[in-house]
Amino acid sequence: MELVWLEDFTALAEHGSFVRAAQARHITQPAFSRRIRALEQWVGTSLFIRTPQGTTLTEAGKHIQASAFESIGRLYRLRTEAQEIAGKADRTLQFAATHSLSFTFFPRWVRQAEQGTPIEAVQLHSDTMAACEQMLLQGSAHFLLSHRDPLVPSLLSAEQFESICIGEDRLIPLVGRELAGEQDFEAFPYLAYAEASGLGRIVSHRLKKYSTNYFMPEPRFSSHLAAVLMSMALENKGLAWLPESLSEQEVVEDKLVRALSEEWDIPVQIHLTRPRILSSTFADSFWKKLARN
Repeated sequence: MELVWLEDFTALAEHGSFVRAAQARHITQPAFSRRIRALEQWVGTSLFIRTPQGTTLTEAGKHIQASAFESIGRLYRLRTEAQEIAGKADRTLQFAATHSLSFTFFPRWVRQAEQGTPIEAVQLHSDTMAACEQMLLQGSAHFLLSHRDPLVPSLLSAEQFESICIGEDRLIPLVGRELAGEQDFEAFPYLAYAEASGLGRIVSHRLKKYSTNYFMPEPRFSSHLAAVLMSMALENKGLAWLPESLSEQEVVEDKLVRALSEEWDIPVQIHLTRPRILSSTFADSFWKKLARN
């Protein structure tokens, strides 16, 4: 049994595709497939249903998914604790943040957070939600900064992780000025978030609620980056649900306009998440200061 097998398992469960999961893990698809088969041989049963459209978890796979996710985190935290005891851990706060929050929210927030108590050093890792979750699990980040919808279940269990709300945002359906005027969702090409995106999970969950009353078109274009979707919308290529924190200036300048009524807006929170047991005493002190404010 190897730790990388469990990491591969969680990546494939998240992406639902051997190709996309292998890309996320930065290995070739054949090598990735061999490691998944090795895990299934070790478990003694199939964990994934393979189809031309992608993969889904078998009942056995669903059974071990949560435990595999938590086991990865425990092992990496154990390593970090050993480094802390040996005096090899540094005093740099490590943040993993999704791209959309890295551009605008994080710089302002971290300046406010260190008022009165300067932070010695900060390192920001900006990536997809799936990659940021892996960094938190592996101990390469102390904290995860992301959008959160209380209606969308988190992959990070409440038993192992905790979070605090540090801000609010909205996902607004926007189009470029030339597409303004249409009032029918079906009239707009749909610019979607890729599966590895945390915003994609939120938008997909919310739109499924509307799908009983509205026809849901296939995405015309997809990306895990909100900034890329915003660029496409600015080029009048379609409609995208964009964070207000990211698109505020473009709306003020009338380059992006509301495509649908406010009932289509998606209110979201901005959360900072950490393991309930932080191996770094320095990071733990920072968290306790935030929790008091």
